[in-house]
Amino acid sequence: MFRQILEKTGLAGTWLSALSCAACFPLLGSLGATMGLGVLSQFEGIAINTLLPIFASVALIGNVVNWWKHKQHWRGMLSVLAPIAVLLTLYPLWQYGWSTYLFYVSLMLMLVMSLLDIFKPARPPQCQM
Repeated sequence: MFRQILEKTGLAGTWLSALSCAACFPLLGSLGATMGLGVLSQFEGIAINTLLPIFASVALIGNVVNWWKHKQHWRGMLSVLAPIAVLLTLYPLWQYGWSTYLFYVSLMLMLVMSLLDIFKPARPPQCQM
């Protein structure tokens, strides 16, 4: 249960941090403004520079622990790939124009994998005899 809470907290924090930065991510900024999160734009620097890496790291840790426990390799790779892509987009790939699209795709992948975890949870491996 703690692992799922850790993963979902990382996902929610990453999304909230991304929604608060209209200048960095215009698509998410407009979505956040329509949801009434425009008030968070004054905390844009804190959200992008501090909160987003922290929550992406929390999501990464939760996904790695889930991967270690359930040993489902495709599911584990896809769930770990998204937070890694978020962190790569924030630091070494920020200077490229296509990095914003990579960020959007990785956020969507985080959301899809989280929903998959809710509706079709992974089961631990079982020995077949």
